[in-house]
This record gives sequence, structure tokens and C-alpha cells, in this order.
Amino acid sequence: MPNSQINQDDINKAVWAACDTFRGVISADTYKDFVLTMLFLKYISDVYRDDHAKLVEQYGDNPALINAMMAKQRFVLPDGASFWHLYEQRHQAGNGQRIDQALHALEEANGTKLQNVFQDISFNTDKLGQEKQKNELLRHLLEDFGKEILNLSTSRVGTLDIIGNAYEYLIKNFAAGSGKTAGEFYTPPEVSDLLATILEPQEGDQICDPACGSGSLLMKCGRMVRNNFNGSKKYALFGQESIGSTWALAKMNMFLHGEDNHRIEWGDTIRHPMLLDKEGTGLLHFDIVTANPPFSLDKWGHADAGNDPYGRFRRGIPPKTKGDYAFISHMIETLKPETGRMGVVVPHGVLFRASSEGKIRQQLIEENLLDTVIGLPEKLFFGTGIPAAILIFKKHKTDNKVLFIDASREYNKGKNQNELTSENIQKVINTYKDRETTDKYSYLASFDEIKENDFNLNIPRYVDTFEEEAEIDLMAVRTERVALKNELNTLEAEMEGYLKELGYGA
Repeated sequence: MPNSQINQDDINKAVWAACDTFRGVISADTYKDFVLTMLFLKYISDVYRDDHAKLVEQYGDNPALINAMMAKQRFVLPDGASFWHLYEQRHQAGNGQRIDQALHALEEANGTKLQNVFQDISFNTDKLGQEKQKNELLRHLLEDFGKEILNLSTSRVGTLDIIGNAYEYLIKNFAAGSGKTAGEFYTPPEVSDLLATILEPQEGDQICDPACGSGSLLMKCGRMVRNNFNGSKKYALFGQESIGSTWALAKMNMFLHGEDNHRIEWGDTIRHPMLLDKEGTGLLHFDIVTANPPFSLDKWGHADAGNDPYGRFRRGIPPKTKGDYAFISHMIETLKPETGRMGVVVPHGVLFRASSEGKIRQQLIEENLLDTVIGLPEKLFFGTGIPAAILIFKKHKTDNKVLFIDASREYNKGKNQNELTSENIQKVINTYKDRETTDKYSYLASFDEIKENDFNLNIPRYVDTFEEEAEIDLMAVRTERVALKNELNTLEAEMEGYLKELGYGA
């Protein structure tokens, strides 16, 4: 069996090339589910086949023992559900139906681990065209993933990170090309890095994202625990996602990153929070709550907010057409009373809009929950060009001040999308840790100063980024003008001499 190590760049290019099957036929927002699901099935199938071959080599004369040991693997792969079973039949009619049946069998064989993960993803759909075209498209997809470059067996891949990274690579590229819907499932990696670093996940932490999308922000927090605590996996990840196909991506993403200690629920966090205590009557509480919720969500559940059984809107009910403070209110109420800390990405309107939002904002500040406001550059997020901000909340602060950081002017300018560089991120982190006023970048505001500003958190009210124009030295300008005039007179005299020599003179 081939065991030459695959590198990250090769697998990224190969999985992205597999998308060529669908380009020009259906939109990326539609075919992303097919490609990402096939990557998941291919990975499980290759690892299963690799493990089975090793056991056969070791216990070839004891098939009962081999079957018993395979049943204890991370995933059970029933007969007929393997990628390779589908690949061998790719020239026959019914590819869509066979793939759906394989995914259903995979769900059934793995119990709660993969329960309902594939129910919103159907390869036997008219979105892929009439039966003949659909069958042809899926044959090409199976052949793309059947190439040797996409042999994802353990002996070739090595660490699981390569598969998880390839999955993230695909998700990022789909987000870049999916227009307005992209922000629903993907947070740019540099923003996730910044949030995870500031929130400092610790061993034993329970970490939640109530609008988790594909789960990238949650996994960044998990990776930070492993990196800082010698590979420790003593933490738990929780999330909720309202869109069924995106929830499925999050579940697959977790498994491909080796994050088995997770609980990701499918449902509307505001209308129907599902991360509840054992009795089902109270919200679960977490050490870290972080999210990039949809900006200013319309129809977020305003009609029922006044009767919320969990008391999330006791500070006020957000406006009907802007759900930003609905998510903030929910997140605040799910923080543990002692260790709770929170980071949320919001549009700038959250900082200064008045009416009910102003009252909620005022109460959060009066309760001394708001710790830091960080202004981000424009065009960081897929699907929107508007600049955003990060709000950091803490249950236990060491002062009653709020740090304002204006990081909006320092970034790497891209053609369509801007990016925060590692230097940009580190400057924000250092400033956050120092918690001091710095010229034209940060300001540590007292409660009284914020109160004087009517609890308006608009960053320019606190961080003065005005650059004075240099004073003009009129005498120096006059001297330079005289010198230029003399030089011009000299050049004109020289030109007149040349013209006379050439016979053009008067």
C-alpha cells in the first residue's frame, strides 16, 4: 500500500480541483455540501481500509477477531457504504441513490455520533440536473476523489490536521465565492485567532459558540488549549447552528479535526436554545462563549422575546429588525458566574444605536460586564464590506473601565478581501494585555467618561486618530519658488541659444 507522505498544499489543490466537476453547472453555495461530504466519506473509507489491511496482515487467519476489532474503530463502516464500493459502481445508473443509501447506512451504523448528519444532504437531487447528467457529474466526482493524490489513508496522511485543514481550506474558498450567504457559516481565520488568543481557553474549560456555523471558531479555541497545555484534550466544545446543512458541516468538521468531545445542536438559538441543563429548564453555562452571529438579523424572534422562559431579555428587548443584542443577551446569560468570559463580533451600529439597544448597552456597562471594544478593518468578512467590531465581556473584571482599540487602519489589503497580518493581530493582543492608552490606537476609558458620552461606544469618541497636517513654512516655499524660477530662466536662455544655432532664431 502506498505510504508516501502527502503535504498540505497537494491535498488542498486536489480537493479544490474536484470542484471543477460542478463549476458552471450549479452554484458553489449548492455544490459545497457535495464536495465536503464526499471528502468526509473518502477519509473514513480510506482510514477504515488501511486499518483493516493492517489487521489482516497481523491476524489474517482470524476473521472473527478482525471484525470484532474493526467494530471498535472510531467509525463503523457497514458493507456497501464505503467510498470504494460506490467508486466501483460509478459507471452504472443510480449514483445519486447509491451515495444517499451509503450515507444513511453510515448514520445508522454509528448511532448518536452521526445521527441526522446527512439528512439535509442528498446527492440524488434534481439540483444536479436530469438523471443522465446527474449520474455523469457524480461519476466524475467519484473519479476525482478516487485519484491516488487523494488517498487519505493514515499511512499517507500522518496527522489528522491535514484532513481538517483541507476541510477548512474548502470552506474558506466556498465562503469567498458565496456572496451574502457566506457570513452564515465562516469566520475568517485571523479573526478566530484573535478571539481565541484574547479569551485564553484553559484546561477544563467548557467553550460554546451559539451561532457556530461550520465550527471553525470553536475548533480554534480547542486547538489553543492543546497548544498551550502539551496536547491536552481536557476541554469540551458546544455549539448550536440553525441551518441544517451548515450544522452537518460543523459535525463533519469536528470529526475531521479529531474533536470527538463536542455537542453541536441543530436549531434556532434565540427561539429554541437547545444547550440546556439536565432538567431542560435552564441554560447551560460556559467558561467561554464566543460567536460571529449574523449581522443585524431580521425576524430573530422578537414576538416571543417578552415571554422568554430563560430571562435572557431582562435588560430589554432588542428591536424587531436587528437581532444583534438578542445574541449578546443570550451569550451573557450563558456565562459561568465566576470564570465566564465572552467575545462576540458585531456591526458598528451595536456600539451607538439608541432606543432599546441603547438601554441594553447602558445596563451591560453599568453591570461592569463590558471589558474591551476592538474596531476591525473593513472587508474582513465574506459577504459584507462593512467594518465590524469585537466586544469582550467578563463576569469578573479587575477595574470598572473599558479599553477601546482602533485596529481599523492596519491590515493587509487584498483585491476583494482584506486580511489581518500576524503583526496586526499581535499588536491588538499586546495592547489588550497592557490595558493602557496609546497614541492614536487605544484608550482606557473610565465609567464616568462613558456615562458622559451617554453610553455611546463609538470608537472615535475615545481614540483620537486625527493626524494634524504639517505646518507650511511660507518662507521656505518662497525661497524654493525663486530658485525654480531662476532655473527656468536659465533653461529658457539655453533653449533660445540652441534654436538660433539651428536657424530658428529671429
